[in-house]
Amino acid sequence: MVPTTSRMATTQADLAAKKGGVVTIKVVIADDHSLVRQGLRRYLDMAEDIDVVGEASNGEEAIGLVEEAQPDVVLLDIRMPQMDGLTALERIAKRFPKVKVVVLSGVDDHAVVKTAFERGARAYAAKHVDPRDLPSVVRQAHAETVYQPFGVREAEPAPHAELTESQLRVLQCLTQGLSNKQIARELWLSEQTVKFHLSNIYRVLQVSSRSEAIRYAFERALVSNPMLEAAP
Repeated sequence: MVPTTSRMATTQADLAAKKGGVVTIKVVIADDHSLVRQGLRRYLDMAEDIDVVGEASNGEEAIGLVEEAQPDVVLLDIRMPQMDGLTALERIAKRFPKVKVVVLSGVDDHAVVKTAFERGARAYAAKHVDPRDLPSVVRQAHAETVYQPFGVREAEPAPHAELTESQLRVLQCLTQGLSNKQIARELWLSEQTVKFHLSNIYRVLQVSSRSEAIRYAFERALVSNPMLEAAP
């Protein structure tokens, strides 16, 4: 297999030569942004007991690289093309149960964090966490001494608690990409009533557009999100 710029593996012999014969914690980084991968590698390479043995730009590459490089720990982003991180996480956990996966994501919603742990994550680190703490996160995940989120905000009272059942039904239709006319037809409402519900939804959620309302609904798990559904 020929390595690419986003996917490359380091052998045990390479590691031994690099660390003077001492094999350390092998890490694979999976993130679709090359600058993020470079930043993570920079801080991990500063640790004498950690070696980045490969990089992947999507979930499918991550799984193939895990099989090829046999890392101890995988730093895995959630939002990636071709195969999202949660699907990749579940498949890695099933096929390579000895590999510890640390989810590293810009998403710090508690529903997503909970799903990540249910699918086999050993730790969850928000991307705004101090990068100098990453080696410690990797060590703790490898030693199986931590099962917790790092840098994830505390749960806050949610404004969406004020939404009525009717508003939630309209919001569900909104996330399905339906127009006001289609929502009215689906819910047996007038278009004016749909507009009235949408106005109140925006006010309660403190958003100003359909796209913001949809993003809020997915991030707070107010509606079913394909990203959080069980992987095939």
